[in-house]
Amino acid sequence: MKQGVIHLSHNTGRELTKKGLNTRRKLLKSAEKVFGAKGYFEAGVVEITQEANVAQGTFYKYFPSKKAIYDELVQQMSRDLRLFIKQAIEKSPQDDMFRKSFEAFFEWVGENQNLYSIVLQAVIVDKHLYRWYYEKLATGFIKALKETDKHGESKPLNHEALAYSLMGIGQFLGMRWINWEGEEVPKEVLDTAMGMVLHGILK
Repeated sequence: MKQGVIHLSHNTGRELTKKGLNTRRKLLKSAEKVFGAKGYFEAGVVEITQEANVAQGTFYKYFPSKKAIYDELVQQMSRDLRLFIKQAIEKSPQDDMFRKSFEAFFEWVGENQNLYSIVLQAVIVDKHLYRWYYEKLATGFIKALKETDKHGESKPLNHEALAYSLMGIGQFLGMRWINWEGEEVPKEVLDTAMGMVLHGILK
């Protein structure tokens, strides 16, 4: 590898220097703002490069198209979110794991509120990417649920069904309070959700 080269661009196959990697990150951050504000179909490469304060030709050194940077953005947000949740729960006791995962999700969404807009657009932009995003998230929940099985702390239920149910709870509570109202999810709301998760609804 050439001296000073530290990264390979997955979209162009180009090896990137530290400076190039920083430019690529700046373009992705700008794309997040532009896609979040204008939507995929209304946004253009020109707006992304203007936001990043780079020449339009620079964009194509890192991404071959608008779709390519959108794909990479969704994948990056997925990786960052999953890592954030993993780090939040990896040292948590089993009986606190679910609450910690919800709290981590809400914290990350609060700091990255374009997530909802950008991911939901994938339903129309690329349904396979949309499915990939949620399948990757579900995989982490399924792994955690299998761990609770090892400790005899959960009922013998379908892990995939439970994973998507938990994701639905987090998704819509975050949407209701963080995305719509710009507020934190109230403690009593999370308490209610956790009561349902841990003890069910019916007496």
